[in-house]
Amino acid sequence: LRQLTLREQEVLALMAEGRSNTNIARTLVITDGAVEKHVTNIFAKLGLTTSDTGHRRVLAVLAHLRS
Repeated sequence: LRQLTLREQEVLALMAEGRSNTNIARTLVITDGAVEKHVTNIFAKLGLTTSDTGHRRVLAVLAHLRS
């Protein structure tokens, strides 16, 4: 998780609270598109590909909770 930017860490923390992308955008006062970009970057930096078994959002949150 060290490679995540501060904003990506904030997005991931809100994901861990179970918030939707729209809610994350409102909370951080950014666009939905910006949240989607951050989430995509989080998945990439954590090595979570679309071919992984399991839900990437859940796997990212689990990585956050383990840190």
